[in-house]
Amino acid sequence: MRKFNKTGLLIVLLVLPVFLFLFLRTFGENKYKLTIFYPQGVDSVKVNGQWKVDSVYHTITPFKFTNQSNQEVSNKEVKGKIYVADFFFTRCGSICPKMTSQLTRVQNAFKDNKEINILSFSIDPEHDSVEVLKNYADQYKAIPGQWHFLTGNKHEIYNLGVKGFKIPVGDEGQEVTPDYFHSSRLILVDREGRIRGYYNGVSRDEVDKLILEIKVLLQEYKD
Repeated sequence: MRKFNKTGLLIVLLVLPVFLFLFLRTFGENKYKLTIFYPQGVDSVKVNGQWKVDSVYHTITPFKFTNQSNQEVSNKEVKGKIYVADFFFTRCGSICPKMTSQLTRVQNAFKDNKEINILSFSIDPEHDSVEVLKNYADQYKAIPGQWHFLTGNKHEIYNLGVKGFKIPVGDEGQEVTPDYFHSSRLILVDREGRIRGYYNGVSRDEVDKLILEIKVLLQEYKD
């Protein structure tokens, strides 16, 4: 019995480093990759004389609106940046204040990284003027140039929400109003303008996940 125990212990000591090596090799690397939403097909491009097939994904449609500093902000300003988008209105007394409060946590987590932006689109632009948005942004201590509160043509904003950010608003043809076009979604968009995640903006746990996945996305670009 004693001989068996010694033999068994020797086998364990010899095999354990092999298992440890295989475990670290398999699980020690960061293999957490974010989903890219809405594949649209494939495209072939020639790289160094070789044909390469790449997947093609939906990207956010072009936009151009005015922020709380009365500056024009378009998709060109966030090209090559990671950003979080949401749709809100200042007169909202339900989910919008909660979402905006949660977004201050996102801003604070990346306040030293100018490559991370937040875009908050007003779905009540007839009321949410530049002045109104400026007061609202100040209330939540938004950093100018990093967190943009945007206003503009109502139909263009609604169209961007539905066709660009893929926010469901119900039955096609129904009149869209601020109360109807109400979503708690926060949308993560990568440097190529592709959607990488949706998060419940009133849930602290979901926003924690958003902050984590922005870090994952930053690491993905480093790798």
